[in-house]
Amino acid sequence: MTDLMETLVENREMVQPNHANMLEVAHGGNVMKWMDEVGAMSAMRFSGETCVTARVNRMNFERPIPVGDTAYITAYVYDAGTSSVKVRLVTEREDLRTREREKTTESYFVYVAIDDDNTPTPVPELTVDCEEAAQLRKTAIEGENGGN
Repeated sequence: MTDLMETLVENREMVQPNHANMLEVAHGGNVMKWMDEVGAMSAMRFSGETCVTARVNRMNFERPIPVGDTAYITAYVYDAGTSSVKVRLVTEREDLRTREREKTTESYFVYVAIDDDNTPTPVPELTVDCEEAAQLRKTAIEGENGGN
């Protein structure tokens, strides 16, 4: 068994000009790639296996991330099936000088754990051992179901 809090991964990507579109903000495809990578890290921490992306359930881009700011990405596992792992991902725009953050993007990814033969393999049971983890799980389930 793996606890939800053990799956929490936070990462930053500095938005450089080569990540930007013609409006000088992060291209949505780059943001999605960064989120996918951080989500996979979370899924692998949970499962102890290589995980591949199976589905993206909504990708809401609420505001841009300008060149020079960072994309601050948070991911955690909130549910699991036999070989599937559900991960909530939230990206915030962060100004490193002021430490100001605003949510820019939210999504729910599903990964599948695979073995050395690239065949789906079982994942452990997810546990929720503290109030913070319970709240994170509740928020993810509500958001996945359209509650956000």
